Amino acid sequence: MRLAAIDIGSNAARLLISDASFNNGKTEFNKINLVRVPLRLGFDVFEKKKISPEKTDMILHTIKAYKHLLDAYEVKYLKAAATSAMRDAENAAEIIGEVERETGIRIEIISGGDEASLIYENHVAEKLDKDHSYLYIDVGGGSTELTFFAEGKLVFKESFNIGTIRLLKGQVTDGQWENMKEYIKRETRAHTNDIIAIGSGGNINKIFSLSKRKEGKPLTLDMLKDYYKEFSNFSLEDRMQLYKLREDRADVIVPALQIYINTMRWANALEIYVPKIGLADGLIQHLYEDLKRKGLVTA
Repeated sequence: MRLAAIDIGSNAARLLISDASFNNGKTEFNKINLVRVPLRLGFDVFEKKKISPEKTDMILHTIKAYKHLLDAYEVKYLKAAATSAMRDAENAAEIIGEVERETGIRIEIISGGDEASLIYENHVAEKLDKDHSYLYIDVGGGSTELTFFAEGKLVFKESFNIGTIRLLKGQVTDGQWENMKEYIKRETRAHTNDIIAIGSGGNINKIFSLSKRKEGKPLTLDMLKDYYKEFSNFSLEDRMQLYKLREDRADVIVPALQIYINTMRWANALEIYVPKIGLADGLIQHLYEDLKRKGLVTA
């Protein structure tokens, strides 16, 4: 069964197309295509509270292009969601209505809590050993979603309006950092032994790629600190040239590292696994489960 998800974030929009199949008693999701467009909606919204006409046109062109791909791949079922930037945009409803009229694709604006839940839908921690607790950290342009998994159970899920673009725009206060710190310390206090982080988002994926670590091997907190110091010493242009980064990655990678480092420090997590999961993966798995409940798939 061919499924697709559209994730409209604060920094980029992604279309993920996957095949779902049932083998040896479990469902497998095989990625067919992933397309990313750097819409950068957060640069409008977090400063002006609205999405500009230029960005609105970019959204429409992007979703129309995605629609052509969906038709070409003969995708029957789709789930589309928007996150932090759309949550904050005063004209979000108007834009979503225009997208649906033009393309037939309905975009759902999801809450921070729903976003955290959808990241957790990947259930990566369930495949790891039960002797540790696991903290999912998903860093986006507008928010960071945390989900904590211990003793085989979901302990908490929380969203914080601390994201890479908000940090670049100087819109994260000391009070917001302190609230996040206190929350993490308080909620993980009973599980401080052997907490391991699980990172998602384009920035941590890029760090993992640059590290040349083997798949399945974690990055350490010290490695992230080293990368943070290293990248901070270079200009945006130098980062782009030295590390072969696109501009829309080179500017957000430093604040992203700041968020991962702080979160891991406050949770006393010394390692972070990077399984290359994201909201789009969670959306597809959620869509599949929803289709099962409706009797549209038998497995």
